[in-house]
Formats: sequence, structure tokens, C-alpha cells
Amino acid sequence: MMKLYGIPNCDTVKKARVWLTENNFDYEWYDFKKNVLSPALIEDWIADCGWEVLVNRQGTTWRKLDEACKASVMDAASATTLMLANPSVIKRPVLDYNGKIIVGFKPETYSALLL
Repeated sequence: MMKLYGIPNCDTVKKARVWLTENNFDYEWYDFKKNVLSPALIEDWIADCGWEVLVNRQGTTWRKLDEACKASVMDAASATTLMLANPSVIKRPVLDYNGKIIVGFKPETYSALLL
């Protein structure tokens, strides 16, 4: 089973969900605006793909952070703290497919992994 993490109003998440549905993939949806992410889950993601990939430095949430907060994100521990406090700073969607973590959505990446 695969699990897709994100927020429903994110355009990239919407595209991923449409792609999965159109390609007949069942997945469990996890809205991390409504459900709390655990530190252990974020640590697992970081172990798989790195904290630099997970922190979306291009997004609105990141841009709204004060400079001191941005500057404090220097390693996995500080990135985990930020992501737990501000889940919207996580690059979306996060797809967990058999323990393999894919961050963001590109149809060619999903195709290579799933088809």
C-alpha cells in the first residue's frame, strides 16, 4: 500500500492525486494540516531523502518565516523542529511507496517508480 502525504489545496498534491487515480493506484491519503506528523515519521523521511529535499525553501511558508528562523535550519534536527512546528514548509506531496520516499510530483518520476 502506498501513502500520500500533503494538503488538499496544494496544486502539486492535486496533480499527484489525479495521476494516481487515473493510473488506478490505491493509496491512503494523509492530510498533514488536519493530522499531526510524528517526529519519527519526519526522521524516517530525512533518513531516506535528506532534510534539504523536504524543506521547501521556495514556498510561501518559508518566505514568511523570519530570517533568524530560516538561518537556524542547518541540520536534520533543526529541520525536524521546523517541519513539526510548520508542516506547510514540507515540500509536497510526500509519497511513501513500500518504504521508498518520493518528495514532490513529476509524472515521469511516478511512472518510473510505479509503472
